Amino acid sequence: MTTILLTGKNGQLGWELHRTLSTIGQVHAFDRTSLDLGDESRIRKIITDLKPDIIVNAAAYTAVDQAENESGKADRINARAPEVMAEEAERNHSVLIHYSTDYVFDGSKESPYSENDRPSPVNIYGRSKQLGEERIQQFDIPYLILRTSWVYSHRGNNFLLTMLRLMQEREKLTVVNDQFGSPTSGRTIAEITAQILSKYLTPDLNKDALKEKRGIYHLTSTGKTSWYGYAKEIYHLGIARFDFHPNVLIEGIPSDKYPSPAKRPINSVLTTKKIHDTFGVVCPDWKESLKLCIEDIPEKYIQRQ
Repeated sequence: MTTILLTGKNGQLGWELHRTLSTIGQVHAFDRTSLDLGDESRIRKIITDLKPDIIVNAAAYTAVDQAENESGKADRINARAPEVMAEEAERNHSVLIHYSTDYVFDGSKESPYSENDRPSPVNIYGRSKQLGEERIQQFDIPYLILRTSWVYSHRGNNFLLTMLRLMQEREKLTVVNDQFGSPTSGRTIAEITAQILSKYLTPDLNKDALKEKRGIYHLTSTGKTSWYGYAKEIYHLGIARFDFHPNVLIEGIPSDKYPSPAKRPINSVLTTKKIHDTFGVVCPDWKESLKLCIEDIPEKYIQRQ
């Protein structure tokens, strides 16, 4: 059976990957307590001992605003750790799957970003993720760098869960209306990752064939919305399930009225043409995925947030 090493198992993406990848291989999953990505020797030891066929790195430093004051920590986790994984993947003949972000772009482009567009991050977090991409590409290994955007799931801290909670507590919400992206569920990312890997797992893991496809790919839902539009859709889809505050008012505001330590890109929309053309996978519309996710969230879980 294919051996898979998964990092970040308790994160919103890692949790989805853990249950999805278990259908195609034997998953050895680690959280931040069992595998601290700031500890290079620990990373090397686990990979050396386990000798995984596939390394799936779903762990990351994602505190965008906090990263402005913790650039060293962001770089250790988002850049140096993937570099160590790539080095060990080369030594152990492993495949490396790594997740990156739309934040490697500055957001100034009016149309969706493709994999050929040059990264130009506007914050420390985005810069650290760009460094991680660059360092992985230095190694002669079969790797896939999958850039995601506006990720959400049933778990963790994300916009969806925050909105569902606030809509039960407040009568009025103000949400930024001039930043655009494609909300993407962790389930979508996990399922498409599994679809791609499954093409190369039978009857044996064909690492050479996957190596021919190595590179950066955009993996997001399709379609486009603002944070404000996203919030409105959450309300529309959730009102039948959750005990929202009566007559919730959602007001759109410009981003300059909602200052934050880290600058955000205005346009985070990524084109998924390359991953479709290369692997034949279909990325769903963001509204369809959001509907499925909201229908599947236990109401009590939201109330505990």
